[in-house]
Amino acid sequence: MFDSPLSASAYEVLGVDPTATADEIKRAFRLRLRQTHPDAGGDASAFIQVQRAWELIGTPEGRAAYDRGHGFATASGGTIPFADAAQKWSGWQAPAPRTDTRPKARSYGHPGGWRRERYLALIREWAGHGVDLPDPYDPALVRSAPREVRRLLADALAEEATASTVSDLGMGFTVWHDVVAGPDAADKLDHVVLSPSGLYGVMSEDFAEVVRFRRGEIIGRGIDGRAPVATLLARMRVIARAAKVRFGGAIIVLPDDDLDQAVTTLGKVRGTPVVVVRRSALSMVLRQGVPGARDIGGNELFDVRTRLQHSIRFV
Repeated sequence: MFDSPLSASAYEVLGVDPTATADEIKRAFRLRLRQTHPDAGGDASAFIQVQRAWELIGTPEGRAAYDRGHGFATASGGTIPFADAAQKWSGWQAPAPRTDTRPKARSYGHPGGWRRERYLALIREWAGHGVDLPDPYDPALVRSAPREVRRLLADALAEEATASTVSDLGMGFTVWHDVVAGPDAADKLDHVVLSPSGLYGVMSEDFAEVVRFRRGEIIGRGIDGRAPVATLLARMRVIARAAKVRFGGAIIVLPDDDLDQAVTTLGKVRGTPVVVVRRSALSMVLRQGVPGARDIGGNELFDVRTRLQHSIRFV
């Protein structure tokens, strides 16, 4: 909940400064509990966030650990050296290569690569005209960056997490990452997944809030005016035309904290079955299939894979 580059810090959730005293934090916690309690007309997701924030910084030990891990100033006003914070923080750096020798899904392309490159270019530009930063993933630096820069990192992390999940599904699955789906590099399709249950276009997102749905689209404050479902379907159509294939369904993957339930089925949108899933439920959905999606089997699976392999280009 508080580990996304887009999410508010525990201090922001409680409405206090990172230098607040323990008594100030306790008073703010009690006030925010009353303000967000569902029985008083508050928002249930905000109420949960307030409780989680208190768990993180409500005790001296918990607060010290949280500050070390998230690059906040110490209670005495001094800053924590990044080298110390880095020992407690591992969520935003690029993932290290895994040594797992179990059979993996066939994987092509670089998941999250385009957005990580854009993030690194923009964070250096924002921090000082291309200055060579000691660590561009310093939590304090990331937290202070403009939202559009933090969003690039959040979405890169989301894509990497989806790629890891699909990879563990085994050799029966094939996935292409960062696929060209338009004239601009930003018009990419995050993942194309071919499985025995169907062919899917997959978008990985992180909105740092619980989303809602209206008329087959995702809505919420963190959407920033975008239309994720419509965008995904449009990019899938580009790939389908180029490869002469038919997608069986569309999947949008969100962090578990962004969804009230594991799987939300939106039905057919513009003729394509669409589901929005928690990251922890993605494996189940890909194995069982999107409701209403057309199965692919036998020779057709090999034909579709060949068509995609010959036509897909990467950003």
